[in-house]
Amino acid sequence: MANAHETETPVSITTARADDPHMQPLAQNPARVEAFIAILFVLGLICFGLFGYAYWVIAKPWTLGATIGSGLFLIGVGMVAWGKYLMPRGPFVEERHALASTAAERDAMSDALQNRGARLIGRRKALGGLLGGGLGVFGIVAAFPLLRSLGPLPKGTLFHTDWRKGSYLVDQSGRRVHQDDLLVGSIATVYPEGFEDTDNGQAVDQVVVIRISTTDVVTRKGRETWAPKGYVAYSKLCTHLGCPVGLYEQQMQTLVCPCHQSMFTVNDGAQQIFGPAPRPLPQLPLYIDAEGYLRSQSDFAEPVGPGFWERG
Repeated sequence: MANAHETETPVSITTARADDPHMQPLAQNPARVEAFIAILFVLGLICFGLFGYAYWVIAKPWTLGATIGSGLFLIGVGMVAWGKYLMPRGPFVEERHALASTAAERDAMSDALQNRGARLIGRRKALGGLLGGGLGVFGIVAAFPLLRSLGPLPKGTLFHTDWRKGSYLVDQSGRRVHQDDLLVGSIATVYPEGFEDTDNGQAVDQVVVIRISTTDVVTRKGRETWAPKGYVAYSKLCTHLGCPVGLYEQQMQTLVCPCHQSMFTVNDGAQQIFGPAPRPLPQLPLYIDAEGYLRSQSDFAEPVGPGFWERG
């Protein structure tokens, strides 16, 4: 009986040759297709740049959608065309019996790679550069929404309010508070003049002013002149979570935050005596001018509201 190896017919090997139709692009004129793809990439890059400009100058909303959508569409069409018309089509199947290629087959593959690669590398480098440029510009402008939407850095603004030396205390209607306006035990919410309306004012400017006496009051050491004729003023923002401290218990001379029931003693520098508030309410130093109006000596001596600066 003949040996099986002696009777087996070797399977022919299919190799990739330079003239193999599977190695040829679908396009009949690759140079024209490459030029078309290059135009798409350039236009996409321009659209990404226009999107970045439109977002930066806060242009109309439709311009943002039009520019970013057009850029993605053009780059996408260019990439699809590149893969469909310029890349080898496949599928590549090599039915083989022996794993080793013959010398002739190796020479054919080397010739196919060298001859075709030499023709394509130069042109495809340009397309790759345009694609990389388009995606690079897109990556840069994609950060614009984050940078632009966050706005300017707060820097030291979180430590200050709109209260200044000589600011008049006014109510929500803009009327200045006079020394004869409040009776003992009365409370009012006031603002620095010019910042009492919702367009200009902000929560950190809100102050509760309480009259606890008809004579000067010293709430803490070093604050001998801060509460003339019994008028004491504290930030209205609770030092716990920034809720408005708007309730006053006259008998106990205590300010109460209605949200989480933090309590502060009015006649002792608004020290916290109950609740989750971690520190006293900042006190606004006051004085009374020659006409009897209440004015601030300066801004608060410490930041108002929750203690973000104390967090690790």
